[in-house]
Amino acid sequence: MTLIAWLIYIPLQFMWIAFSVIGVLWVAHKQIVRSKALGLSQTAVEIINGRWTGHVFGLRKDPASAKLAGKLPNNSLTGLRIALFPLWIAKQIAGAPILYPQLPEDEKSGIANMVFSRSRRFDGLLEEYVARSEQLVVLGAGLDTRAYGPLVTKNLKVFELDMPTPQRAKRKAVKRARLDAAHVHYVEADFADPNWINALSASPYDPQKKTVFLWEGVTLYLSEADVLKTLETIKGNAAAGSAVILDVYGNRMLDMARKGVFAKTLDATGEALNFGLDFSSDPESVLSAFVTSQGFDLGPYYFLGSSHKKGPYMVVATLEI
Repeated sequence: MTLIAWLIYIPLQFMWIAFSVIGVLWVAHKQIVRSKALGLSQTAVEIINGRWTGHVFGLRKDPASAKLAGKLPNNSLTGLRIALFPLWIAKQIAGAPILYPQLPEDEKSGIANMVFSRSRRFDGLLEEYVARSEQLVVLGAGLDTRAYGPLVTKNLKVFELDMPTPQRAKRKAVKRARLDAAHVHYVEADFADPNWINALSASPYDPQKKTVFLWEGVTLYLSEADVLKTLETIKGNAAAGSAVILDVYGNRMLDMARKGVFAKTLDATGEALNFGLDFSSDPESVLSAFVTSQGFDLGPYYFLGSSHKKGPYMVVATLEI
């Protein structure tokens, strides 16, 4: 059936190209122009659209993201559906995606597959560490929907930290999507402010309880000083046995994103990439040195794109306290 899917997809995509362009432009207008007008992150929309795509194409079940993505003022699922229609038809015929989206092995993961590969590794680590914890703190929560998915049944205290504007916009969208948020404590915080922990401390958060800190897709937008200070603050305000699950990006990923279309997209909404590590040579040693220098123990980790001649473009890692 895969061959038949390709034979149908190729001419269909050729005939559909004008509609695909319209769909992409529709999504881009909402994601970039509308985000800038509202003071929201365009990259957050890109991530939740990736999760919506993974859900629709059967790579990862995520009904919460599917619901939330359609309720955002700076997104268009209609445009996304139009753009991906030929690929969706091919998936129905083949029984699995034939070109995009894909979920390759970690070492072969490319930038186009980042959302799917990254989510898989975060999901696995969260499942492992949440089982031994009492609290979950989502740092720079953005449009993450894990708090509204399977974790609802884990009897966790959940805290979502983000800056006021994106958090308030998300809370409105969560309400419109009718997601259960009764168990979520929303905390307004800016990680560029060294006193951000005060906001968390003022909430029902208990520093004596084992906690999982989820820090996904955030560090690359912060300065090195802010990243290090945040880790120091977490370590000083969390119980022994707690853990930070985060992603750190390689310099080659940042260099690529600072050029061409990526750079123009980031400039359009005033976002900039800052923190990364040099994974071009002996990435395991680089990661280990970074983690131990901050006083953490290195737990399970997964490099993505390590088969590339310039090394992996990112790592999903666990820092244990």
